[in-house]
Amino acid sequence: MTLSNFERLVQLADEVFAVKRDPSQLDVNPEVLEQLQALHPATVSAFDDGNGPVAWVLLIPTTLELMNRFLDNQISEKELFNLTPLNIQYDAIYLCSALVLEEYRRKGITKNLAMSAIEIIHKDHPLKAAFVWAFSPEGDLAAETIAQLAELPLYKRVKSF
Repeated sequence: MTLSNFERLVQLADEVFAVKRDPSQLDVNPEVLEQLQALHPATVSAFDDGNGPVAWVLLIPTTLELMNRFLDNQISEKELFNLTPLNIQYDAIYLCSALVLEEYRRKGITKNLAMSAIEIIHKDHPLKAAFVWAFSPEGDLAAETIAQLAELPLYKRVKSF
């Protein structure tokens, strides 16, 4: 039996991020999705080819102070999310995750989803920086492209691939 696009994305997330083995990472579940929507409605984006989602992009608007604590390894990804307050002006954007099914890669889907979301978030918040904790060379390159297009400096938490 073939897996649906949704099931394949979930499987890809497990393979790439391995959140079940790393409790410091954000494990996206319905409660987390609800909290993300409370931070800003544009935090979660998906591209559907008509047969279910083939790509997801997750962004977390937050503060420069929390960004710096995360980049300095003082707080985990999960703590970054949990410490980000609601109903304030955010000045940093965490490029949290992007997942694209293999046959849809290199088509600009991640870039388009992320740029659209950042533009919407930027209308409400004075973003001054983007940051990433890339789990692959492709993720690192995507983050660099997105930050450049968004005209935001990009800061990186070190992760060896």
